[in-house]
Amino acid sequence: MNAHMTPDEFRAHGYAAVDWIADYLANVADRPVVSQAEPGEFRAALPAHPPEQGEPFENLLSDLNDVILPGITHWQHPGFFGFFPANASGPAILGDLLTGGLNVVGMMWWASPAATELEEHVLDWMAELLDLPERFRSGGPGGGVIQDTASSAVLVALLAALNRVTGGRARAEGVSGRFAVYGSDQAHSALEKNVRVAGLGESAMRSVRTDPKTLAMDPAHLRELIEADVREGVVPVMVMATVGSTSTTAIDPVLDIGALCREFGIWLHIDAAFAGVAAVCPEFRWIHEGVAEYADSYCTNPHKWMLTTVGSSTLWVADRAAVIEALSILPAFLRNKATESGQVVDYRDWQVPLGRTFRALKLWAVLRWYGAEGVRAHVRHHVALAQEFAAWVRADERFEVMAPHPLSLVCFRVRGDDERTERLLESLTADGRIFVSQTRVSGRLAIRFAIGATTIDREHIASAWTIIRELATCPPSPSV
Repeated sequence: MNAHMTPDEFRAHGYAAVDWIADYLANVADRPVVSQAEPGEFRAALPAHPPEQGEPFENLLSDLNDVILPGITHWQHPGFFGFFPANASGPAILGDLLTGGLNVVGMMWWASPAATELEEHVLDWMAELLDLPERFRSGGPGGGVIQDTASSAVLVALLAALNRVTGGRARAEGVSGRFAVYGSDQAHSALEKNVRVAGLGESAMRSVRTDPKTLAMDPAHLRELIEADVREGVVPVMVMATVGSTSTTAIDPVLDIGALCREFGIWLHIDAAFAGVAAVCPEFRWIHEGVAEYADSYCTNPHKWMLTTVGSSTLWVADRAAVIEALSILPAFLRNKATESGQVVDYRDWQVPLGRTFRALKLWAVLRWYGAEGVRAHVRHHVALAQEFAAWVRADERFEVMAPHPLSLVCFRVRGDDERTERLLESLTADGRIFVSQTRVSGRLAIRFAIGATTIDREHIASAWTIIRELATCPPSPSV
């Protein structure tokens, strides 16, 4: 039987684990980007029963190579273009290690003051980097909190909005009556899911038309839907404007949407899960037009485009009291003098679960390692690569670009009917050298080419384009 791992054993095995991660990252480009495993193949390679006796840690590292890696799709691979990135970095990975080492539960200030105050401070740094309004800073009426994902951020915003519009009845009595929540037909599916979770039912969801050219929300149609609901006695609760849609990175006109929300007293949540990080660069801050004037809540994910490992979704609210009133519960076992003084933040009141890790530590590590200049260079590099890739697509008469591409996502297709694009997608999947995903733009099938891997460079984009042209079911065009 293995006893607890001693500090010396931990040190030795820790070195081995870090070496394993370093080797993995150094050689990930040599692996097939997409796992070739068949359903059930991975479980069949595992023992049917848990081990009765402890094993050496070396066995686990060996199984990582032999059992786990064949079942991994490599999100850090420079050929990974399918989804928005999860571009981890060394500082973030080490920040995760330190977080696990401390292993505090930062549910309230009293549980570990540093966990709370570092989060407040880092989110003030982030608000400054993104040029978010002062009311989102910890010194104002609002503040920031790190959620696990943008989906959780949407739920927190929706619950706060629902409690506010009902004057507290949603918290005290539950949901009763007819309500409406609005998002564009390009909005993330998290909105509809959270409308269900909040108990409003699918009938509360309103899908707002988008402009066929920009794929951004149509404010005129939003007004029509709101006015129709008000006439019918339906209570508008929240509008979610998208800054960088998942399908095409469309940017909703927040300024016009916000004016409508203010006119009708509706909570405005900004979902900038992927694209918001671009605002670290002054030249991309146009994506936030209207946020300072109208947003009640705003979310972006450092774990997508800001070199931070998964589980770092930053949410700011303009009125922290609205969130706390909706979510705060204080049982006797959590009572303490610090909370009762009203001088501290208890993040248990800013999220659905009670428990939470020391979430700010890895984001702090990233900001300190790269600095603002490093993050800006990272974003600009990806955007430049995307613009070059889009130019290559346009130059080949077999293909067409399907949507505006202001940032690092390019959506394109093979000209003609959908069958041609579908065949290319199937060929790319079978080939396995790069990973892309699909969407529909104005009803037509398109390929999503999302640039964002941490170590990606022009050579990787050029190689991917060569593969795409080779596998397209048309005569080849000249090389790039």
